[in-house]
Amino acid sequence: MVLSIFAFIYFKPDIERIHFERMSTWWGATINYIAVTLLVLQLAFLAYLLFLYIKYKPIKSVSDEELPLISVIVPAYNEGKLVYETLLSLAESDYPKEKLQILSIDDGSKDDTWAWMLKAKALIGDRLTIYQQPKNMGKRHALYRAFKEGNGEVFVTVDSDSIVKEDTLRIMVSPFVVNEKCGAVAGNVRVLNKQDSLIPKMLNVSFVFSFEFVRSAQSAIGSVLCTPGALAAYRRDAVMNCLENWINQKFNGKRSDIGEDRAMTNMILKQGLHVLFQKKAYVYTNTPVEYKGLYKMFIRWERSNVRENIMMSKFAFTKFREESTTGSRILLSMQWLKVIMAYPLILLLFSFVITHPIIFLCTSLTGAFIFSSVQMFFYAKKYNISEGFLAYTYSIFYLFTLFWITPYAIATASRSGWLTRELPTA
Repeated sequence: MVLSIFAFIYFKPDIERIHFERMSTWWGATINYIAVTLLVLQLAFLAYLLFLYIKYKPIKSVSDEELPLISVIVPAYNEGKLVYETLLSLAESDYPKEKLQILSIDDGSKDDTWAWMLKAKALIGDRLTIYQQPKNMGKRHALYRAFKEGNGEVFVTVDSDSIVKEDTLRIMVSPFVVNEKCGAVAGNVRVLNKQDSLIPKMLNVSFVFSFEFVRSAQSAIGSVLCTPGALAAYRRDAVMNCLENWINQKFNGKRSDIGEDRAMTNMILKQGLHVLFQKKAYVYTNTPVEYKGLYKMFIRWERSNVRENIMMSKFAFTKFREESTTGSRILLSMQWLKVIMAYPLILLLFSFVITHPIIFLCTSLTGAFIFSSVQMFFYAKKYNISEGFLAYTYSIFYLFTLFWITPYAIATASRSGWLTRELPTA
């Protein structure tokens, strides 16, 4: 949406630009001023992220002797056979068996998830402990139970529809050994089911940029804003310091049942600890294959962002860590800019669609092409160019079908519900 407005004002034919420049009302001048300011901010922020990305260096795996005892936690709800595959991938990890504890919690599933967990237990043996919640209580409560039961020095959380590589666990845990101020680590999330439809294929390209560029940059200043539910690791002491506040967190008087990953990340950052990203710690996770599942996932993420931006704002502008806090404040400020400008930009969008539909369409596509090229070239350089072109497809898809997500999520930030974990209906 932002790209469309930029393109409309700065890439439209000269006659239209002259029309804007000659507008005698304050409205025309305001539009131009806002557009210039936003464009400059976005470009400056991109340059800042590029600078941090160049500085980023992943931490190499430490030796078996140095690796700590870990508790790997897999909460599951209505996952069926997927949880079995997840647990087997963890058991087959290149991690010292005597230092690996796996905990899996069936959060009151309505399908055969528990039966698959029992099969995994029979195969894996004592390294796997399984629990069954008496009823569906939500992912946060399942994790809470496992945090209480686990005896590891480090907790690793993995979604129950995800597969890890053999060396993922040791790479995820190594930063805690070499950096005593490391409180949490984010893994590198890729799409497992990218052959199922166009949506997962596009998301895979988007994830590569989001993780390998954006989170790499954030990691360079120890301020990754969100450790993803698909793969994250936490220092035990850091979790225990905030666990009760985390499980009892409320928003507008209601218990929070979404955004548990961003909430935990915020509470660990608040302790003055570092949150890092390990680029080579891969996890492959399933994503929605249809539009309905996709927009529900994005709504949940955006609602969480709104809530946790508020939470982070309560400490980010204090001296919450010994090192510089400037970078963290810049990251948060750019998060807020997206929220603050959501409604003004969508009003401008509809205004341009009504007044100049043809020009708007052409310039929107031009803007999408220009800014998507950043993601395309990044992906093409690291992987392959044919898939990289999906960055253009995704940008156009988002522009015309998902532009409404952020404004809607802001308006409904108080609503709860996971939205994407129900059984399919006949």
